Amino acid sequence: MDTPLKSVLGAKTADALAKGLELTTVSDLLYHFPRRYAERGDHSDIASLRVGEQVTVMAQVQRVNSRRMRQRRGNLLEVVVGDGRATLTLTFFNQQWRERYLKPGLWGLFAGKVTEFRGKRQLNSPDYRLLADPGLDSEQAAEQAAEEIEEFAGALIPVYPAAAGLPTWTIARCVRVALDTLEAPPDPLDGLPAGARLVDLTTALRDIHRPASHDALARARKRLKWDEAFALQVTLVQRKLAASEFPAVPRPAVSDGLRVEFDALLPYTLTEGQRAVGEQIAADLERPHPMHRLLQGEVGSGKTVVALRGMLQVVDGGGQAALLAPTEVLATQHYRNLTDLLGPLGKAGQLGAAEHATGVALVTGSQPAAVRREALARIASGEAGIVVGTHALLYEGVEFADLGLVVVDEQHRFGVEQRDALRAKAGGERRPHTLVMTATPIPRTVAMTVYGDLETSSLTELPAGRSPISTHVVPAADKPHFLDRAWRRLREEVSGGHQAYVVCPRIGDSASEEDEPPREDDGRRPPLAVLDVAPMLADGPLEGLRTGVLHGRLPADDKDAAMRAFADGRLDVLIATTVIEVGVDVPNATMMVIMEADRFGVSQLHQLRGRVGRGSAPGLCLLVTEAEEGAPARERLAAVASTLDGFRLAELDLVQRREGDVLGAAQSGRRSTVRLLSLLRDAELIREARVEAIDVVSEDPELKRHPALADAVAALVSDERAEYLEKG
Repeated sequence: MDTPLKSVLGAKTADALAKGLELTTVSDLLYHFPRRYAERGDHSDIASLRVGEQVTVMAQVQRVNSRRMRQRRGNLLEVVVGDGRATLTLTFFNQQWRERYLKPGLWGLFAGKVTEFRGKRQLNSPDYRLLADPGLDSEQAAEQAAEEIEEFAGALIPVYPAAAGLPTWTIARCVRVALDTLEAPPDPLDGLPAGARLVDLTTALRDIHRPASHDALARARKRLKWDEAFALQVTLVQRKLAASEFPAVPRPAVSDGLRVEFDALLPYTLTEGQRAVGEQIAADLERPHPMHRLLQGEVGSGKTVVALRGMLQVVDGGGQAALLAPTEVLATQHYRNLTDLLGPLGKAGQLGAAEHATGVALVTGSQPAAVRREALARIASGEAGIVVGTHALLYEGVEFADLGLVVVDEQHRFGVEQRDALRAKAGGERRPHTLVMTATPIPRTVAMTVYGDLETSSLTELPAGRSPISTHVVPAADKPHFLDRAWRRLREEVSGGHQAYVVCPRIGDSASEEDEPPREDDGRRPPLAVLDVAPMLADGPLEGLRTGVLHGRLPADDKDAAMRAFADGRLDVLIATTVIEVGVDVPNATMMVIMEADRFGVSQLHQLRGRVGRGSAPGLCLLVTEAEEGAPARERLAAVASTLDGFRLAELDLVQRREGDVLGAAQSGRRSTVRLLSLLRDAELIREARVEAIDVVSEDPELKRHPALADAVAALVSDERAEYLEKG
């Protein structure tokens, strides 16, 4: 499996595979699985082909016509192929000799880029591979079949992810050569329960590429999916076990501390979910090993209060708690919320403080030097029991007296290196307890796989007093008067004493690379920008209203001033980027207009609309789009408009994204090791793999008795990959 492909296929072919597909070893090639399988006589869905796609279709030659071209010299050979439901034209310029081979009745695989000419879809000079047709007895057909059909000997014909100069049949021929010379690799499931009920690895690798039947293919896929799921789960269980063995300072609940006083001051009753999750966290904090818990819940489900009660338990135990937020806007908002919630309990050293009060400190990168020095001194002395900050908390110079709990808000915004840097501030071998929060609901199998090293708690009920949010799609291209009505509706909200957000995909007016308008391959104009939309609205449909802007490039003081003006009611409309996506809480804001909503993800749209309807008045969210009716983007927006159930939307988001994005290809910068496994379709298999992984790792944490499994885990889940999985 480790043999370089040059030794098996020769330098020229190996170089092409390395350059085009990054395949360098026999293992790389054999784990480059077919994307789908064609079946002779089966319908290749020609009707669904789109212009511009690189495709491989299986079809039958129907008719062939050769003619001289009028406007340019030479001959044009037109070959019409079909699959029983639709047809496609193949065009070849000055290649009349192909007429001898492309005979009506022959089946073949045809690969190329779909174009359109006079309303007809076609492939210009496609690559093709003709297949044997038992109904033809001609000498030519027999000769052609003998040369071309060997790698397609089975009933199911693999169609591989290909590259320029590497059509699927070339890859199939390379795979056949590799399989014919392959020595059976050690099977990582030998001696394990799964090994007794699944086909062996060698059989699975042969049958995934050259299946003799649908049943053989199904057995091969099940085995190889299991390998992916099992390797991931073994890694996560190992990391979870290793983390649980670190020492941590127990922080038991006390009957007369800050947490009890805080509960007595709360102006509302905690939900049953908040109480139950609070008890889980309290029990974790009492143990001598670090808590690693994920707290997920809908926007407005009360995660902050649950986290704060845990922080106060740590403060009662003599420790400090740090809340790490991804943006200055969110960190500042958290700081204000916590100080408001705590009241006199959070004013240590100030007038009006409670007898056993603690301090709350804020640390951000743009603070004035004097303010920052004062905050750092309070943190180092322990006077500030609760510390809120951005990445600035990770820098040298931020020293804690006794860091006992790290709360990470919106975990997906932070890397594992950043989280570890904060953990290390606990000092020595001790690790602080860790609570990870996310308002992006996570499907069960994603939580089990991506966050598999964390215990999971969920808040599914909203606190009393939250208002409903209605969501509607505004098709600006089809019905521009709908957008005019949206702006009138916004004015009505403001005239009723409420406020509104307008969200745009981009900041604009910048030479910085991070805000350059992306090049649009589909011909669309660049995304709308806050700095362009704000003056357009102020001088147009929102003229006379008090508007302000908020985006990530503003200086910290200006961001804070904009948020304060909006929160205090001195602005009617805040025109912003997704900097308002999480944590911003203005109960009087009842309406949101999201421009070019199709450019945002499902979960992001759900997060954004959670900014309205936070008070007693109902919320309204309008999703403005120029996407055509029936387009996938419109269907996605319609789905968001149809439900407020974040967990349902998370499932939809997972269906519509590549699974590699969830499991690491996009964000980790590495090619995804998960090629077959589907987090949605294979939920039960993942659950079974986790159960068996727990059994194996519990008995043999370092897999010393299972060396082949250890090698397989190392190959499938590199150290970098495992770090990605930990950071989620």
